[in-house]
Amino acid sequence: MEIVIKELAGSNRIREFIDGSSRSAEILSTSYVGLGRYKPGWKWSEHVGIESGKPSERHIGYIISGSFVVKGASGKEEIVGPGQSFELSQGHDAWVYGDVPCVALDFGCIQEHVLNDTDLHVKPGDFER
Repeated sequence: MEIVIKELAGSNRIREFIDGSSRSAEILSTSYVGLGRYKPGWKWSEHVGIESGKPSERHIGYIISGSFVVKGASGKEEIVGPGQSFELSQGHDAWVYGDVPCVALDFGCIQEHVLNDTDLHVKPGDFER
């Protein structure tokens, strides 16, 4: 692998949440990148965690617009907004802050991430080389 280029806008790995929020993801060689468009009221623990039955995974993110409240496994809460990046440990929660949608990128290492359709929107064989 020398260069891997993928386009999130044309991704077929799109997850629509019950509230109309969505997240697309693309798998690169050793990492993934996701683009989430989250509506006011969206919360990871309510829209993903309950459905998947799993704790949140460790990942890195960047807020394009809107804001998130992020809550660490220790219970500490912070607001992260446009132009800010963040890193969260496993077991965190996050939700849209205020009444403006939040658009965010998230990144992770596929070797550390749980590789199933609920998390990255992948199909069997997507990681075979």
